[in-house]
Formats: sequence, C-alpha cells, structure tokens
Amino acid sequence: MKDQVRVTAGDRARVPAEPRLFGRSAAYERSALIGPTSAARWLLVFVLLAGAYFFHGFLVPVLAATVIGFASWPLYRRLLVLVGGSRTVAATVAIILVVAFIVTPISIAVAYAVDEFRGWVVWAIEANAAGAPVPAWVLQLPFGGAWLGAQWAKHVGHPGALGELVQLVSGSNIGNIYRGVLLVGASTAKAFLTLLFMLITLFFVYRDGEKFVAQLDRLGERILPMRWERVSRIVPLTISSTVTGMGLIAIGEGIVLGIAYWIAGVPSPVTLGIITGVMALIPGGAPLSFTLVSIYLVADGAVFAGTALFVWGTVELFIVDKTLRPRLVGGPIKLPFLPTFFGLVGGVKTMGFLGLFVGPVLMALLVAIWREWLHEAEAPVAAEPEPAKLIKHA
Repeated sequence: MKDQVRVTAGDRARVPAEPRLFGRSAAYERSALIGPTSAARWLLVFVLLAGAYFFHGFLVPVLAATVIGFASWPLYRRLLVLVGGSRTVAATVAIILVVAFIVTPISIAVAYAVDEFRGWVVWAIEANAAGAPVPAWVLQLPFGGAWLGAQWAKHVGHPGALGELVQLVSGSNIGNIYRGVLLVGASTAKAFLTLLFMLITLFFVYRDGEKFVAQLDRLGERILPMRWERVSRIVPLTISSTVTGMGLIAIGEGIVLGIAYWIAGVPSPVTLGIITGVMALIPGGAPLSFTLVSIYLVADGAVFAGTALFVWGTVELFIVDKTLRPRLVGGPIKLPFLPTFFGLVGGVKTMGFLGLFVGPVLMALLVAIWREWLHEAEAPVAAEPEPAKLIKHA
C-alpha cells in the first residue's frame, strides 16, 4: 500500500503543473501569471481609487480643518499648557473657542449679507421690468458723470435692458438668478453638514495632530530622503503666513470698514464690508473698495461722510501695512499678485467660502515647491572626483 502511494505521488510529480494565478512564494514567482507583488500593487491602487471616490466629499472640510489647525497651532500649544497637558480637554476648549469667535460671527455676517443681496436682486428685477432712471449721484460724479449717465440710460434705463446685459455677461436669465438666490436657504443644510464635519476633523487634528505628523515624517523620509524635513517645514510656515497674514487681516479690514460704512450711512454695509474683506485678500483690493464707496458718498451729496470714510480707510490701511502685517506675516512665502489672485478665485470656484483660505495656501505651496526647485537648479554642482589612474608596475 505504501509503494502504491509512493508511485502515485511520483507520477503526480512528473505531471506538468498548470501555472498558478497568484504566486505562492519566491520559488513560484516566475511561473505565476500574476505575481504577488503585482497583485498587491493593483489591489492598493484599487483601494486608493475607491477611497478617493467614496470620500472625495470630505476633502473640503478636511482641508479647512487642516488649515485652521496649522494656523492656530501656536495658540493651541499655549492652551495645552494651561489645561495641564490633557489633549482631549484642550481640543474641546479649542473647538468651543473656534465656534464662538470664528464660526458664529461669520455665520451672522453671511446671513445679513444674503438678505441684503436678495434686496439687490429684487431691485434688479423691478428695474428690468420697468426700467431704471439714471440716479442723481451718477450724474454728479466729478469725472465722467455725464458719460456714465448716458451708458446707464442705454444699458439699464429701458425695460428689459438689464436682463439683456445679464444674459450677455453671464449667459443666465435674470429670473434664474433670482430663483437661485431664493434657493440659497435650501443649501443651508449642506453647509451645516460641511461645517460639522470640519469641526469634528479639527477636534482630532488638535488632539492627535502631533502623532500624525510624526507618522507622516517617517513615511516622508522614505519617499524624499534628506529633503523631506526641509520641504515639510515649508507647509506650516506657508499656512501661518497665508492665513494669518492674509486671512485674519482681511477679516479685520472687512469688519472695521464695514462698521465705517454703517456709520457713514452707506446702504448694505454688511455686504459691502464682506466684499471689502474678500478684496483685501488681493493686493490693492481694500483701497479700491473704500475709495469707490467714498466716491459714491461724495456724489450722493454726503461730502463730509465720503471724505471722512476715505481718510479713515487710508489711516487704517497705513497702520495695518506698517505695524500689524509685518509682525503677523512670517516665513519665507510672500506671494506675488498673480498667484494670490489665482489662488483666491480658484479656491472660491472650487470650494466656496472655504476656498478663500484653502486656495491661497495651495498656491503658496506650489510657489514654495517652485522656488525650491529653482534653488536646487541654481546651486553649484559639486565637481566629481577624477577617476583613479591605473598604476602600471614594472
């Protein structure tokens, strides 16, 4: 019986085996149709693509939480010391402070701005239906008032003219724009969920941020050996410089000038204050905003209010540029005008309001990488040692 078993096993050994679909070990690597390494790589690619497909909706809140966490990390470290080193307590207190001093004021301002903007759209529809006469303040402008009045009468004055202008510029009907404004409230639930996910992510960024950075550093050293430390340190400096130097100053200028608009009697001061804050992210945007508003006040007959607003805006901008901005803006990243503009517009178009901060940060990272490449390209290349000469022995 044993001999029969031995013969059967030997016969089986001499039969040519079918190539395996997955190699079992290094010995079977060459005979497998798909090796284990290739299978593992394709499986990893599939998992990454599936993760990107299913979780791409969380990209905006995760990026926003990361940006806020990097920008506020120095303050969070102080808070961590005050609470005795408890990361959970410190993260909870930090989230409460973010909601109280960032989320709530911005939400209130946006709600007021939406109401004011809705009034603008209602006026535009009425003007499109019956025509709008030339305002007196347009004719009283010191330079070009008569020409602007003629253009107003041509493009806005007669019924249907405003709709034609909107159709020409945006390709949408003015009624569709009005219905879109009315449906802004319908997207409140989506914005609330995005905000909720951002706050949850921000909590874990505060609590486990240092552990994640340490893990990321270990992986980065294997991907970019001897360069990862230099490249990775650009990220917090860039975010701190961009968010603190641009975002906080822009928000402050929008609040201060918005209050000045309200005191001067400008219609829709909240909306104009938000527009000024957004324009302040662009170099020269804030002076252009309050200058146009001052010209409107002067042309409307409020000469003192317009002059006072222009003087106050100039003084406030001088103080910010000469004292606050040099102290807040730090790091090696100073964006030129064009990358700043592209980052702002691209961020808003892609991510909405959060793109005001994420867009410039991503653009700053691209500029930082570009400058790193230029620095390496311009660095002198070390001379290679000459090959050793062969010594012939006699």
